[in-house]
Amino acid sequence: MILFWVICAVLILIALAFVLPPALQRSEGFKRETDDERKNANIAVYRSQLSELEADVQNGIMSQEQYAQDREEIERRLLDDISISTTSTKKPAGQPVSARNTVYVLGIGLPLVAIIFYLGIGSPKSMSEPPAAASQFSARAPQERTQEQIQANVEKLAERLQSNPSDAQGWTMLARSYSSMERFGEAAGAYAKATELKPNDADLLTEYAFVTAMANGRSLEGRPIELIQQALKVEPENAKALQLAGSAAFQSRDYKTAIDYWQRVLKQVPAESEVGREITARINEAKTLAAGDSK
Repeated sequence: MILFWVICAVLILIALAFVLPPALQRSEGFKRETDDERKNANIAVYRSQLSELEADVQNGIMSQEQYAQDREEIERRLLDDISISTTSTKKPAGQPVSARNTVYVLGIGLPLVAIIFYLGIGSPKSMSEPPAAASQFSARAPQERTQEQIQANVEKLAERLQSNPSDAQGWTMLARSYSSMERFGEAAGAYAKATELKPNDADLLTEYAFVTAMANGRSLEGRPIELIQQALKVEPENAKALQLAGSAAFQSRDYKTAIDYWQRVLKQVPAESEVGREITARINEAKTLAAGDSK
């Protein structure tokens, strides 16, 4: 019988060796996990914006100078957000006491509960299987929380801009975030703020025109074409503005004007690029329709 209790004591000590160290570190680990999730969510938003910028450069519809400026600003904001996130999640001074209290409760309570449970039941078999549903939930939860964090970060940026409405780059980032989420009406509102602060930015005006058209059922009539023409006054050979101007003319069945705009785009992009192939196809389509109307 004495041997039995010795074995029980050894097993309890082994169990405590696994339980107590995580208990001491649990509070710190939880803070670290929360901080990591926040940082990952920030990175996901900014990485999406960087990918969009790189795609524009590769397709020849954004200048290297504009790309470098936007990339530098995005990277600066990312570093700022990570720094703020790290500072705001420091562990309170009273936390170690709470962790030690938990350890004392486990150290005393676990052996006592184990003995009472064994004497009352005599078999630990019912405790042997892990809860499958809980495991599945824990596997899914991080991904769901990440998506929620992305949404929360966009809304946080929107709130921050309410107290700092003169931040043109912030409005631009918010507009592009809304656009990537296909929230085109809200994107148009953010671009309106950005273009008020930077009225001579052709790229901004063109992006504003695009999301406004998307919010209006993909129609470029009215406000979108006004913004496109404003962009072309600022920068007559802006590739994005020329593309949309051609699309607006095409929608109006003015195929000759559409072809003229699109041919100007072709002079700026590699013929074998995705944009080059797409524009060539649109030109051929416009020529076919124009020929049909002339008969």
